[in-house]
Amino acid sequence: MPRSGSLVQTGAMLVGAVFCITVLWGAVQPREDVPFDPVKKYHEHPEQVAWTHNGPGNLGVFGTFDRAQLQRGLQVYREVCAACHSINRVAFRDLLALGFSDAEVKAIAASYEVAAIDDSGEPTTRPATAADKFPLVYANEAAARAAQGGAYPPDLSLITKARPDGTNYLRSLLLGYRDEVPAEVTKPDTLYYNPWFHSLNIAMPPPLAAEGQVEYADGTPGTVKNYATDVAAFLTWTAEPKLENRKETGVAAIAFLLILTTLGYLSYKKVWRDIKKPKA
Repeated sequence: MPRSGSLVQTGAMLVGAVFCITVLWGAVQPREDVPFDPVKKYHEHPEQVAWTHNGPGNLGVFGTFDRAQLQRGLQVYREVCAACHSINRVAFRDLLALGFSDAEVKAIAASYEVAAIDDSGEPTTRPATAADKFPLVYANEAAARAAQGGAYPPDLSLITKARPDGTNYLRSLLLGYRDEVPAEVTKPDTLYYNPWFHSLNIAMPPPLAAEGQVEYADGTPGTVKNYATDVAAFLTWTAEPKLENRKETGVAAIAFLLILTTLGYLSYKKVWRDIKKPKA
Protein backbone atom coordinates (compact mmCIF):
# COMPACT_ATOMS: atom_id res chain seq x y z
CA MET A 1 0.00 0.00 0.00
CA PRO A 2 1.32 3.46 -0.78
CA ARG A 3 2.17 5.56 2.16
CA SER A 4 -0.18 8.40 3.24
CA GLY A 5 2.47 10.99 2.32
CA SER A 6 2.51 9.76 -1.27
CA LEU A 7 -1.27 9.94 -1.48
CA VAL A 8 -1.25 13.53 -0.24
CA GLN A 9 1.46 14.47 -2.73
CA THR A 10 -0.41 12.83 -5.60
CA GLY A 11 -3.66 14.55 -4.62
CA ALA A 12 -1.94 17.93 -4.43
CA MET A 13 -0.45 17.43 -7.88
CA LEU A 14 -3.85 16.52 -9.33
CA VAL A 15 -5.46 19.60 -7.77
CA GLY A 16 -2.66 21.79 -9.12
CA ALA A 17 -3.00 20.26 -12.58
CA VAL A 18 -6.77 20.84 -12.61
CA PHE A 19 -6.22 24.45 -11.53
CA CYS A 20 -3.64 25.08 -14.25
CA ILE A 21 -5.85 23.53 -16.93
CA THR A 22 -8.80 25.66 -15.78
CA VAL A 23 -6.73 28.85 -15.93
CA LEU A 24 -5.38 28.00 -19.38
CA TRP A 25 -8.86 27.16 -20.64
CA GLY A 26 -10.20 30.48 -19.40
CA ALA A 27 -7.29 32.33 -21.03
CA VAL A 28 -7.95 30.91 -24.51
CA GLN A 29 -11.72 31.40 -24.44
CA PRO A 30 -13.03 34.42 -26.41
CA ARG A 31 -14.08 37.32 -24.24
CA GLU A 32 -17.68 38.43 -24.16
CA ASP A 33 -18.41 41.79 -25.73
CA VAL A 34 -18.58 44.56 -23.14
CA PRO A 35 -21.95 46.35 -23.33
CA PHE A 36 -21.72 49.90 -24.59
CA ASP A 37 -22.02 52.41 -21.75
CA PRO A 38 -22.89 55.92 -22.94
CA VAL A 39 -22.08 57.35 -19.51
CA LYS A 40 -18.41 56.37 -19.85
CA LYS A 41 -18.25 57.92 -23.31
CA TYR A 42 -20.07 61.20 -22.73
CA HIS A 43 -19.54 61.97 -19.04
CA GLU A 44 -17.42 65.11 -18.63
CA HIS A 45 -14.99 66.02 -15.85
CA PRO A 46 -15.35 69.39 -14.11
CA GLU A 47 -13.54 72.38 -15.55
CA GLN A 48 -10.74 73.46 -13.22
CA VAL A 49 -11.00 77.05 -11.99
CA ALA A 50 -8.49 79.10 -9.98
CA TRP A 51 -10.50 79.83 -6.83
CA THR A 52 -9.27 82.47 -4.41
CA HIS A 53 -9.86 80.18 -1.43
CA ASN A 54 -7.42 77.64 -2.90
CA GLY A 55 -4.60 80.17 -2.97
CA PRO A 56 -1.91 80.67 -5.63
CA GLY A 57 -1.71 77.81 -8.09
CA ASN A 58 -4.70 76.05 -6.49
CA LEU A 59 -2.27 74.59 -3.94
CA GLY A 60 -4.82 74.82 -1.15
CA VAL A 61 -2.75 77.05 1.16
CA PHE A 62 -2.79 80.78 1.90
CA GLY A 63 -6.14 81.12 0.12
CA THR A 64 -9.01 83.29 1.40
CA PHE A 65 -12.60 83.67 0.32
CA ASP A 66 -13.56 86.65 -1.82
CA ARG A 67 -16.21 88.29 0.40
CA ALA A 68 -17.79 90.18 -2.49
CA GLN A 69 -18.09 86.94 -4.44
CA LEU A 70 -19.67 85.19 -1.47
CA GLN A 71 -22.26 87.95 -1.12
CA ARG A 72 -23.08 87.67 -4.82
CA GLY A 73 -23.35 83.90 -4.44
CA LEU A 74 -25.78 84.34 -1.57
CA GLN A 75 -27.86 86.62 -3.78
CA VAL A 76 -27.93 83.98 -6.55
CA TYR A 77 -28.90 81.31 -4.05
CA ARG A 78 -31.74 83.41 -2.59
CA GLU A 79 -33.14 84.49 -5.96
CA VAL A 80 -32.68 81.22 -7.87
CA CYS A 81 -31.78 78.16 -5.82
CA ALA A 82 -33.84 78.82 -2.68
CA ALA A 83 -37.06 78.03 -4.52
CA CYS A 84 -36.22 74.29 -4.24
CA HIS A 85 -33.05 73.85 -2.18
CA SER A 86 -32.45 74.73 1.46
CA ILE A 87 -29.21 75.45 3.35
CA ASN A 88 -30.58 74.42 6.72
CA ARG A 89 -27.18 73.93 8.36
CA VAL A 90 -26.37 77.64 8.01
CA ALA A 91 -27.51 80.16 10.63
CA PHE A 92 -28.27 83.73 9.60
CA ARG A 93 -25.69 85.05 12.05
CA ASP A 94 -23.03 83.08 10.14
CA LEU A 95 -23.48 85.62 7.34
CA LEU A 96 -21.51 88.11 9.43
CA ALA A 97 -18.41 86.28 8.16
CA LEU A 98 -19.36 87.33 4.62
CA GLY A 99 -18.94 91.00 5.48
CA PHE A 100 -22.56 91.85 6.24
CA SER A 101 -23.34 94.18 9.13
CA ASP A 102 -25.56 93.23 12.06
CA ALA A 103 -28.41 95.29 10.60
CA GLU A 104 -28.08 93.61 7.20
CA VAL A 105 -28.07 90.14 8.75
CA LYS A 106 -31.19 90.96 10.78
CA ALA A 107 -32.91 92.25 7.62
CA ILE A 108 -32.03 89.10 5.69
CA ALA A 109 -33.28 86.91 8.56
CA ALA A 110 -36.53 88.87 8.90
CA SER A 111 -37.37 88.15 5.25
CA TYR A 112 -37.86 84.47 6.16
CA GLU A 113 -40.60 82.83 8.22
CA VAL A 114 -39.79 80.04 10.68
CA ALA A 115 -42.05 77.71 12.62
CA ALA A 116 -43.12 78.79 16.10
CA ILE A 117 -45.72 78.12 18.82
CA ASP A 118 -48.08 80.89 19.91
CA ASP A 119 -49.21 81.62 23.47
CA SER A 120 -52.12 79.17 23.18
CA GLY A 121 -49.83 76.35 22.10
CA GLU A 122 -50.90 76.40 18.47
CA PRO A 123 -48.33 76.11 15.66
CA THR A 124 -47.67 79.36 13.83
CA THR A 125 -44.83 81.20 12.13
CA ARG A 126 -42.72 84.23 12.97
CA PRO A 127 -40.01 86.29 11.25
CA ALA A 128 -36.61 84.64 11.65
CA THR A 129 -33.90 86.17 13.80
CA ALA A 130 -30.14 86.08 13.39
CA ALA A 131 -29.99 83.08 15.74
CA ASP A 132 -32.22 80.96 13.47
CA LYS A 133 -31.05 78.78 10.63
CA PHE A 134 -32.21 79.11 7.05
CA PRO A 135 -35.58 77.31 7.05
CA LEU A 136 -36.28 74.14 5.11
CA VAL A 137 -38.02 74.65 1.79
CA TYR A 138 -40.09 71.49 2.31
CA ALA A 139 -41.18 69.91 5.57
CA ASN A 140 -39.74 66.51 4.68
CA GLU A 141 -38.53 64.38 1.77
CA ALA A 142 -42.02 63.12 0.95
CA ALA A 143 -43.31 66.67 0.59
CA ALA A 144 -40.32 67.60 -1.56
CA ARG A 145 -40.81 64.65 -3.92
CA ALA A 146 -44.53 65.36 -4.19
CA ALA A 147 -43.83 68.97 -5.17
CA GLN A 148 -41.03 68.07 -7.59
CA GLY A 149 -42.67 65.24 -9.48
CA GLY A 150 -40.74 62.51 -7.68
CA ALA A 151 -37.33 64.20 -7.70
CA TYR A 152 -35.68 65.13 -4.41
CA PRO A 153 -33.85 68.48 -4.27
CA PRO A 154 -31.10 67.98 -1.68
CA ASP A 155 -30.07 70.45 0.99
CA LEU A 156 -27.09 72.39 -0.38
CA SER A 157 -25.33 73.20 2.89
CA LEU A 158 -22.67 70.50 2.36
CA ILE A 159 -23.11 69.78 -1.34
CA THR A 160 -19.56 70.72 -2.34
CA LYS A 161 -18.18 68.31 0.28
CA ALA A 162 -20.53 65.54 -0.83
CA ARG A 163 -19.26 65.56 -4.44
CA PRO A 164 -15.71 64.90 -5.71
CA ASP A 165 -14.06 68.20 -6.65
CA GLY A 166 -17.28 69.74 -5.40
CA THR A 167 -16.74 73.42 -6.20
CA ASN A 168 -15.65 72.81 -9.78
CA TYR A 169 -18.28 70.10 -10.20
CA LEU A 170 -21.12 72.35 -9.11
CA ARG A 171 -20.02 75.18 -11.38
CA SER A 172 -19.65 72.84 -14.38
CA LEU A 173 -23.02 71.22 -13.65
CA LEU A 174 -24.83 74.56 -13.60
CA LEU A 175 -23.22 75.52 -16.92
CA GLY A 176 -23.45 72.07 -18.47
CA TYR A 177 -27.00 71.74 -19.78
CA ARG A 178 -27.11 70.80 -23.47
CA ASP A 179 -29.98 70.84 -25.96
CA GLU A 180 -28.37 68.34 -28.33
CA VAL A 181 -28.50 64.79 -26.97
CA PRO A 182 -26.22 62.12 -28.51
CA ALA A 183 -28.08 59.35 -30.31
CA GLU A 184 -26.64 56.71 -27.95
CA VAL A 185 -28.04 58.44 -24.86
CA THR A 186 -31.59 57.62 -23.81
CA LYS A 187 -33.22 60.70 -22.27
CA PRO A 188 -36.73 60.57 -20.82
CA ASP A 189 -38.90 63.57 -21.62
CA THR A 190 -39.03 64.55 -17.94
CA LEU A 191 -35.23 64.81 -17.60
CA TYR A 192 -32.56 67.16 -18.96
CA TYR A 193 -29.28 66.21 -20.61
CA ASN A 194 -26.19 67.32 -18.69
CA PRO A 195 -22.90 65.49 -19.38
CA TRP A 196 -21.49 66.62 -16.02
CA PHE A 197 -24.20 64.79 -14.09
CA HIS A 198 -23.29 61.24 -13.05
CA SER A 199 -26.04 59.60 -15.14
CA LEU A 200 -26.09 62.28 -17.90
CA ASN A 201 -29.82 62.91 -17.26
CA ILE A 202 -30.88 65.20 -14.42
CA ALA A 203 -34.34 66.05 -13.11
CA MET A 204 -33.49 69.66 -12.25
CA PRO A 205 -34.35 72.12 -15.03
CA PRO A 206 -31.58 74.57 -15.95
CA PRO A 207 -31.70 76.99 -13.00
CA LEU A 208 -29.54 79.66 -14.64
CA ALA A 209 -31.55 80.22 -17.77
CA ALA A 210 -30.49 83.62 -19.11
CA GLU A 211 -28.21 86.62 -18.79
CA GLY A 212 -29.60 89.28 -16.46
CA GLN A 213 -31.60 86.75 -14.46
CA VAL A 214 -30.06 88.18 -11.27
CA GLU A 215 -29.19 91.86 -11.03
CA TYR A 216 -26.15 92.01 -8.79
CA ALA A 217 -26.28 94.61 -6.05
CA ASP A 218 -22.60 95.53 -6.57
CA GLY A 219 -22.95 96.09 -10.33
CA THR A 220 -21.05 92.96 -11.43
CA PRO A 221 -22.15 91.87 -14.92
CA GLY A 222 -25.10 89.49 -14.66
CA THR A 223 -23.83 86.62 -16.80
CA VAL A 224 -24.69 82.96 -16.41
CA LYS A 225 -21.00 82.12 -15.93
CA ASN A 226 -20.74 84.66 -13.10
CA TYR A 227 -23.89 83.28 -11.48
CA ALA A 228 -22.54 79.71 -11.53
CA THR A 229 -19.08 80.75 -10.30
CA ASP A 230 -20.38 82.90 -7.46
CA VAL A 231 -22.97 80.44 -6.14
CA ALA A 232 -20.40 77.61 -6.29
CA ALA A 233 -18.02 79.70 -4.17
CA PHE A 234 -20.82 80.54 -1.73
CA LEU A 235 -21.80 76.89 -1.31
CA THR A 236 -18.14 76.03 -0.72
CA TRP A 237 -18.22 78.48 2.16
CA THR A 238 -21.44 76.96 3.58
CA ALA A 239 -19.72 73.57 3.57
CA GLU A 240 -16.45 74.87 5.06
CA PRO A 241 -17.11 78.14 6.91
CA LYS A 242 -13.93 77.68 8.98
CA LEU A 243 -11.71 76.98 5.97
CA GLU A 244 -9.58 80.08 6.45
CA ASN A 245 -9.13 79.43 10.18
CA ARG A 246 -8.07 75.87 9.44
CA LYS A 247 -5.47 77.06 6.95
CA GLU A 248 -4.14 79.67 9.38
CA THR A 249 -3.78 77.01 12.06
CA GLY A 250 -1.97 74.70 9.65
CA VAL A 251 0.47 77.39 8.53
CA ALA A 252 1.16 78.36 12.15
CA ALA A 253 1.78 74.71 13.08
CA ILE A 254 4.22 74.24 10.19
CA ALA A 255 6.06 77.46 11.12
CA PHE A 256 6.31 76.29 14.75
CA LEU A 257 7.72 72.92 13.71
CA LEU A 258 10.29 74.58 11.43
CA ILE A 259 11.44 76.89 14.24
CA LEU A 260 11.56 73.97 16.70
CA THR A 261 13.60 71.90 14.23
CA THR A 262 16.05 74.76 13.71
CA LEU A 263 16.50 75.28 17.46
CA GLY A 264 17.01 71.55 17.96
CA TYR A 265 19.69 71.44 15.26
CA LEU A 266 21.52 74.47 16.69
CA SER A 267 21.41 72.93 20.17
CA TYR A 268 22.83 69.69 18.80
CA LYS A 269 25.70 71.54 17.12
CA LYS A 270 26.51 73.45 20.31
CA VAL A 271 26.46 70.39 22.59
CA TRP A 272 28.74 68.37 20.32
CA ARG A 273 30.97 71.23 19.18
CA ASP A 274 33.89 70.54 21.59
CA ILE A 275 33.68 66.77 21.45
CA LYS A 276 36.31 65.35 19.14
CA LYS A 277 36.10 62.03 17.41
CA PRO A 278 38.57 59.43 18.76
CA LYS A 279 41.55 58.74 16.57
CA ALA A 280 41.52 55.50 14.71
